[in-house]
Amino acid sequence: MQPHDFWQDIHDPGTFELDAPHWDFYPVALDNGRQLRLPIRKLADGEHALASLIINQASFAVLDALADDLAEKLRPFRPEVVVGLPTLGLTLAAAVAQKLGHHRYVPLGTSRKFWYSDELSVPMSSITTAQQKRLYIDPRMLPLIENQRVALVDDVISSGTSIIAGLSLLKTSGIRPVVVGAAMLQSQRWRGALADADPDWPDLVTGCFATPRLRLRPDGGWEPE
Repeated sequence: MQPHDFWQDIHDPGTFELDAPHWDFYPVALDNGRQLRLPIRKLADGEHALASLIINQASFAVLDALADDLAEKLRPFRPEVVVGLPTLGLTLAAAVAQKLGHHRYVPLGTSRKFWYSDELSVPMSSITTAQQKRLYIDPRMLPLIENQRVALVDDVISSGTSIIAGLSLLKTSGIRPVVVGAAMLQSQRWRGALADADPDWPDLVTGCFATPRLRLRPDGGWEPE
């Protein structure tokens, strides 16, 4: 497959074998059994890899399917407002809010507007970008989330740094989400990082699917580590 071919199609249940080894892609299944192919990204050591999801490059059909799946996972928590994490989490958060019947969502941002307050910001980084940024909430949005049942949404939770920034920022405003949602939970690294920040945070997290860290087999295929 060409790089631009990934994330374009949702396949029928049973289209791909989910068991290892995996060669050109890593298949995952949603709750309804429908499947999605993810590219395998080799890590710097050449012996390990991760499955990758870039949701703003996905077709509308794939985005719709992921938003449907995640919205149903969040619905039992009765969220009254969805808060989205930049950058790619905003794409998913907006779609999930619509699926939940909300008429809007609240985006967090990394671009400081002149009316923003430094007190309503925290440092933010991720494994896909080396640049250190700050995460902000628009002060005008606070009335929309205060005393509400908040769902915090990102596209992928991997190292946990981005979601910790989002949770920390909300905490400074006295807000504790009732649930944290993502399309993909990538490996288990995030769990320890969240627990170190707050032992209650890992239990808030749910996702459409989980993917493991992969290791290279002698035959050139990939299998869960």
